[in-house]
Amino acid sequence: MAPQHKHLLNNPATLVVDSLKGLVNLNPEVKFDEGQRVTYTPPSKPRVALLSGGGSGHEPAHAGFVGKGLLDAAICGNIFASPNVAQVRRGVELVTREKGALIVVMNYTGDALHFGLAAEQHRASGKPGDVRVLLVQDDVAVSREQGTIVGRRGLAGTILVYKIASALSDQGADLDTVEDVAKYVTSRLGTIGVGLDHCHVPGTNVGESHLDDNQLELGMGIHNEAGTHKLELPSIAQLVDQMLSKITNTDDPERSYVPFKNDGSDEVVLLVNNLGAISELEIGGITGEAVKWLQSKNIKTRRVLSGTYMTSLNMPGFSLTLLLLPGKSESSTYSSSQILEYLDAPASAPGWAWTSGKEPGVVGAKVDEVVQEKKGKEVDLAPTDSSEFLAAITRSCKALIAAEPELTQQDQIAGDGDAGLTLEAGAKAILKVIESGKLAGKNVIEDIGVIAEVVEEDMGGTSGALYSIFFAGLGKALRDAANQGNKQTTPDVWSGAAEQALDTLYKYTRARPPSRTLVDPLEAFIASLPSKGLNGAAEDAHKAADKTKELVAKAGRGAYVNQEDLKKREVPDPGAWGIWRIVDGLRGFEA
Repeated sequence: MAPQHKHLLNNPATLVVDSLKGLVNLNPEVKFDEGQRVTYTPPSKPRVALLSGGGSGHEPAHAGFVGKGLLDAAICGNIFASPNVAQVRRGVELVTREKGALIVVMNYTGDALHFGLAAEQHRASGKPGDVRVLLVQDDVAVSREQGTIVGRRGLAGTILVYKIASALSDQGADLDTVEDVAKYVTSRLGTIGVGLDHCHVPGTNVGESHLDDNQLELGMGIHNEAGTHKLELPSIAQLVDQMLSKITNTDDPERSYVPFKNDGSDEVVLLVNNLGAISELEIGGITGEAVKWLQSKNIKTRRVLSGTYMTSLNMPGFSLTLLLLPGKSESSTYSSSQILEYLDAPASAPGWAWTSGKEPGVVGAKVDEVVQEKKGKEVDLAPTDSSEFLAAITRSCKALIAAEPELTQQDQIAGDGDAGLTLEAGAKAILKVIESGKLAGKNVIEDIGVIAEVVEEDMGGTSGALYSIFFAGLGKALRDAANQGNKQTTPDVWSGAAEQALDTLYKYTRARPPSRTLVDPLEAFIASLPSKGLNGAAEDAHKAADKTKELVAKAGRGAYVNQEDLKKREVPDPGAWGIWRIVDGLRGFEA
């Protein structure tokens, strides 16, 4: 797997400053000291100032969290490099007053040294306000033996520390109290990350990936540090199980950092963090699996935070963090409700994602169904041969499923890439209702109605809507034929119903042949049915579908693609090709 190495920037040397200027534009309350790369909010009332910072490349951390209810200042170094002492000292000077300041940073050597030295220099200067430094070490992938000298790495759990500490500061607490709650939260945090590849730093040469296409790395840091294990790509459920098991495990003396009891009394805050290049679609699935896993272990999830909080540039990966809340039987300065109150307190900064401030919903909870009136029995219209009717539908569905790769490839050139999967989903769903007996082959009106419902529910996008409309029109036309005295289908009944269904479809689409859409082969097929029969009509549909290679798209997916390029690549419209695959499967069916 090749890492993403394309970046949009003016100059790698000015990227950090350019980014910070853009960030400050989002929030007029935030100021920017460009010389020392400090974003800050000038003090408006006495409070313990909260500062953080470190190397850039972890956006929105840390500058994106400067604002009400969060940080007073963030000091930004170069990409993956700690800011120097002068920068940190400037940040401290800008926001520290009589009540002092707490610097919360991730435990990396450069940050520990530079932020620590700046705090010591402030104390020695005699300026008002004490300044203290708290190093967050929440990475459970680092063993105690590995961390003996420099300690464990800090990861996304750092965000929870300064959110909670800042809320307490807003309530007027002194430095001792703010530092104490920050230390307490830090002691009950566990985070582990996973990456599908390493990120690429702008302005550097692109390196070779050490991960195969089917591999990921468990326990990665946020500066391209290697993880602890390489794994073949598992399912989300399997991956989440491994990650959360490492955080909650109390049997491994090397990595048992968080005091879980695992007796059904544990309560947690879950933070799902995107490391930079995981889609929102995937993050939603990861979040759902994490909550599900915790529920299965009788660990009560009191809050869920999910989003992009601390990245590693464009790393395709994510991390999971658990904050173990105070137990009811523990002798603790804090209660679970207090910690949640601080976490839920209002906050305003570009990087802070929306949170509900409530416990997560229960996945799979029973929903009251809307009671609908039962339909009356459909009039009867039987196929000539029930078994062959079902066999023809089955052949068409299997033909679509087999054609998924070619349809997908066509749509990647001529559309948005989903045509094959959309048609495959509909075909599989229809096969399922045949297997269940819901589509029985006894009454074509009922069966076409079932197909229309299945297509509506299981096929997405424009194709799903068009197919559903067509089958709804076909069902109505067949019902009309039955009401006119027909008891059994004939070629005339089918061809007449198909013509009416096409008329129904044309009420809702402007596409008309030749348009480079599915209506090209569909109309060719229906027009030929009365005179050429099923086999001849299928041949005409094939010709019309193949002809779309040469056509200028007048509607549908192809209308938005470069037409000359489309012609040169000689790819048919995937929607049209799907129609051809369907009618080809119908060959041999006698009405």
